[in-house]
Amino acid sequence: MSASAETMVSVQGMTRRYGKVVAAEDVSFDVRRGEMFGLIGPDGAGKTTTMRVILGLLVPHAGSVRTCGLEPVRQGAQLSRKIGYLSQRFSLYGDLTVDENISFFASIHGVKGWKPRRDELLDLLRMTPFRGRLADRLSGGMKQKLALACTLVHTPELLVLDEPTTGVDPVSRRDFWKILAHLQRDGLTLLVTTPYLDEAERCQRIALMDKGRLLTVDAPAHLKEQDGGTIVEILARPKRPALERLLQRPEVADVQSFGERLHATLKGIDPAAAEAAAVRLAEDLRAQGIEVESARAVLPTLEDIFIARIEERVQ
Repeated sequence: MSASAETMVSVQGMTRRYGKVVAAEDVSFDVRRGEMFGLIGPDGAGKTTTMRVILGLLVPHAGSVRTCGLEPVRQGAQLSRKIGYLSQRFSLYGDLTVDENISFFASIHGVKGWKPRRDELLDLLRMTPFRGRLADRLSGGMKQKLALACTLVHTPELLVLDEPTTGVDPVSRRDFWKILAHLQRDGLTLLVTTPYLDEAERCQRIALMDKGRLLTVDAPAHLKEQDGGTIVEILARPKRPALERLLQRPEVADVQSFGERLHATLKGIDPAAAEAAAVRLAEDLRAQGIEVESARAVLPTLEDIFIARIEERVQ
């Protein structure tokens, strides 16, 4: 198979503005066939704008975009048959049943003989017992599953999801991601945006975005191995004096707060010497009268890496 056939989405130097506001600037990445790719970043990072350009809903002001080998705006009709799109506010019809909603979206896409596909999706999503229930009477997590079924009824090659689990309870969120992983294992290509860095861990590759700019594109595991630095996690009380004292240490480049714990990023410290550095930091804090419950070297989280990349850009 050719390289172009292996690339489901190609974004090269894409810029999109709203008046004088630059929502996405010089963004470049590709999504490979069969992978789960994540666009990761906080609100206002440019994720949704980038996705809408990929879908052909917005025209880029610079650069080029191809989706499923097509030009999204010029070949929109052809593209609609190849992609499924689940937005943050997917419109279900509350006065229609589960079955009727899926039937409606099958008719929109011109799917013939759609009933076996409907039954397959309801079985996968564990919604067969609820097929006669009105959509308005479903829970938030169940509504999201129904929206997914409607999106998949025409068997797309690429599934695009814009923050699909925002506002969904933790149990339903975990279940939804298990379903996405199953679809990906079956060969479907997925492009998903999310502000949740724990969800980013589930993607094969991610693009970190902030304020319309692309910070990096890589596999989460590789980012943590190559980009995270040496991190010491410290649980100390009182927390604020501990943070201030850590920042005074010459080997500490930065300290971030994660709940009750502090993550100190060390500079000039080999990862093999991280445990010894953790002991030294703990001893120093105790010498200042600060209670230290634990201090240990840990693998950097994606949040550590994301914060570090933002700070690199600011400096």
